[in-house]
Amino acid sequence: MYPLFSHTRMNARLLHTMNLTPEVERIATALAAASETPGGSGYRLSDDEALTLMREAPVALLGTLAVARKRQVSGDEVYYNRNIHIEPTNICVFRCRFCSYRRTAGDPDAWYHDLDAVERLAEARRGEPITEVHIVGGVHPNHDLDYYCEMIRRVRRALPHVAIKAYTAVELHYIISKAGISLVEGLRRLREAGMEAIPGGGAEIFAPEVRTRICPEKPTAEEWLATHEAAHGLGIATNCTILYGHVETYEHRIDHLHRLRELQDRTRGFDAFIPLKYRNRHNDLSSLGEISLPEDMRMMALSRLYLDNIPHIKAYWPMLGIGATELALSFGADDIDGTIDDTTKIYSMAGAEDQRPVLSTERMEALVRSAGFTPVERDTFYRPVERRG
Repeated sequence: MYPLFSHTRMNARLLHTMNLTPEVERIATALAAASETPGGSGYRLSDDEALTLMREAPVALLGTLAVARKRQVSGDEVYYNRNIHIEPTNICVFRCRFCSYRRTAGDPDAWYHDLDAVERLAEARRGEPITEVHIVGGVHPNHDLDYYCEMIRRVRRALPHVAIKAYTAVELHYIISKAGISLVEGLRRLREAGMEAIPGGGAEIFAPEVRTRICPEKPTAEEWLATHEAAHGLGIATNCTILYGHVETYEHRIDHLHRLRELQDRTRGFDAFIPLKYRNRHNDLSSLGEISLPEDMRMMALSRLYLDNIPHIKAYWPMLGIGATELALSFGADDIDGTIDDTTKIYSMAGAEDQRPVLSTERMEALVRSAGFTPVERDTFYRPVERRG
């Protein structure tokens, strides 16, 4: 399953020896030629071509092409950061069928941290060398925009030199709509409180026929995209995601990527794309099972090849597991997220391998080097972090 020619230039003659279908060979030849283009410009996959690669291309070939594309964007570098998560609550108004995290108030394993508790969680990290606090959680029915702004202010007060990446588009759309103001005004208030970036969660699958099956109560694809577009217009960097491996088809995945690429063409506001694998423990879709590791790598590589305007593709290690994350670096990923320090439960509650996700910087750097790349500590905005000593 490893890429075929990780240290060899791929050319038309080499591709011709691989017994590919004529269409896969044509597309791969075009991508291989584009990978030799200085500056990373080159061939843009159409939706039909992406679908052909998804269905017919050997996964090892996709990995080879994706790594070549990754090297155009970030060379041999693979990024990580020192971060923690704060998850204020898992009480949520939405009842998504894929979710293992959501609870109703009063459930024995529901939790709720009020503002004072959130501030204490942040204060406990004073003096640590973290560069980012990532705040996400359930959409609590009693919270409003003022509450969310005050949470940001308190975390900023506790950790004044740490970037705050906070609230998915689902959370943001809910609280801003509840406030009765525009997305731009609501985001401006949060930015003034200290929010610097927005994570990519809540996208799931954009196709309405899938959304009605897995998360019918959530904001629509159009509302998710509008929230991110408004953020980009204010200069707020965001990430984007897909949740794959459940009831969707390859066509649904390509449609999802298409909408993200289209928005990025307009705004250039997405820093990274994170393919998130559906995990099937303790939720209403558990009978579906999970897709295979080769299919995970197919999705990773296709994301790199199709999303030619999003610079970073993240292999989120608490979701994939450490071994699969290392493998994903050979399929186009150039970011593995952060140290986490056992501060997120979203994937552990869904059955991910790492039930208490913690990775030291030493282990992260060793993982990257083992895959043949150079580890680089970054901040929230992909600027290298210089450490003394």
